[in-house]
Amino acid sequence: MTQAKPTLSKDDEPPRGANDQLLPEVFRQTVEHAPIAISITDLKANILYANRAFSQITGYTPEEVVGKNEAVLSNGTTPRLVYQALWGRLGQRKAWSGVLVNRRKDESLYLAELTVAPVLSEAGEPVYYLGMHRDTSDLHELEQRVHNQRLMIEAVVNAAPAAMVVLDCSYRVVLSNPSFCRLAEDLVEDRASDSLVALLKENLSTHFEALETRGRPFSGKEISFDLGGRSSRWLSCHGMAIHIEDEQAHVFFAPGEERYLLLTINDISDLRQKQEDSRLHALKALLAEEELLDGMRETFNGAIHRLQGPVNLISAATRMLERRLGDKADNDPVLSAMREASAAGLEALESLSGSIPVRMDEAKMPVNLNQLIREVITMNTDQLLAQGIVVDWQPAMRLPWVMGAESGLRGMLKHLVDNAIDAMSHSAGNRRELFISTRVDNGKLVRVEITDSGPGIPPELELKVFEPFFSTKPPHRGARGMGLSMVHEIVSKHAGMVHFDSSYTDGCRVIVELPFSAT
Repeated sequence: MTQAKPTLSKDDEPPRGANDQLLPEVFRQTVEHAPIAISITDLKANILYANRAFSQITGYTPEEVVGKNEAVLSNGTTPRLVYQALWGRLGQRKAWSGVLVNRRKDESLYLAELTVAPVLSEAGEPVYYLGMHRDTSDLHELEQRVHNQRLMIEAVVNAAPAAMVVLDCSYRVVLSNPSFCRLAEDLVEDRASDSLVALLKENLSTHFEALETRGRPFSGKEISFDLGGRSSRWLSCHGMAIHIEDEQAHVFFAPGEERYLLLTINDISDLRQKQEDSRLHALKALLAEEELLDGMRETFNGAIHRLQGPVNLISAATRMLERRLGDKADNDPVLSAMREASAAGLEALESLSGSIPVRMDEAKMPVNLNQLIREVITMNTDQLLAQGIVVDWQPAMRLPWVMGAESGLRGMLKHLVDNAIDAMSHSAGNRRELFISTRVDNGKLVRVEITDSGPGIPPELELKVFEPFFSTKPPHRGARGMGLSMVHEIVSKHAGMVHFDSSYTDGCRVIVELPFSAT
């Protein structure tokens, strides 16, 4: 069968004008060599012409399809509504575009992205139908594969327990999973993802800088946040740079790269809590030993303090008697007895002083006061519950390190909490509340406030209570033995200050201020 060429009436000839020099043969060859399948049919969809691309896509030669209906390409799986829409548009003398499932000569199927338009006469009546389609099977398969992979990746990322977020070069959130949003709800007041990014950037500043400037990834960097009455959170953070090519058309021949940052945050709070519980058990044993040694030191110092007075009196009386007796002093039995008593007293004092357990000097290291306070509260839980004391613990979310002796600072805080518990246990009131807070003061100091609802300290005793062996026990109540003296000593060794808030009248408020490390 030879290919029939459609006959055109005078009305169907190309318009004269600017393209008069283009012969009809030029248009025929243009259509013939077009990279999309083109066919021309009569008004009943019988094929009158098909170009080379039509043969390449369908497998039919022009001789095989000319005179046949376009239905030869139908697979029968395209919904009838699609054809109804097609013929409806053609009936309105308008073009229709859509996708059909077509069948090749070899029975294989393909997706045809089709446009059908009526060819109108000068009178505006359709005389032919022009069909143009291309095989979009590969493109559809690729798009579908990308779509499916995106759905699978999103499902994995959204179901992942780890928090994930992708940031652009300005640290704006591009993508985040539900775990990251939940983490933002827990850690920042406004519950915004951008605020959580700012908090992470503040805590991981050096690692962010290395990642941004040198593309150096980081892994397993731990940070912690003390959430007060709720719980502490420990996070293990991982970061890496993602480089993707620019998608814009103007850089097609000179492609550039865009940089994004991927952060993955694992919540390791449960693991760290178990480790902290084990460590607290060890700390309790250590503190019990230290308290025993402190008790021994206090006992020895108390004995020395009590013995020092009589020994001093005997020494003073001995000197007075020596002056009175003059030359007869050597033969006076009373004076000899007093001299022996004085020497025995001094020897006893020296022996007691040498028997005091020595406190070993502790190396200074970066210390997180929030962590120490939480440890002290946890170790005193049983005592607090027994006394019916309600604890309100309000730590600063971000507290600088204090360079100090960890054991000494922990002991100092425990003395203050123990004193507060002791004061409230002797209080006649029903309200038993312990409020502890930390914050940064004046950009130079870490400020710890411990407030109890006990009877408080009279203003005239606020300085005296820091003296060794001064007690506010009945008729006063509150501090005991060497406790506050030790607190003052430890705070002073750390170049800090400890004092009572005289303006607070609803109980007792003690304030500890310690300089923090700038590094």
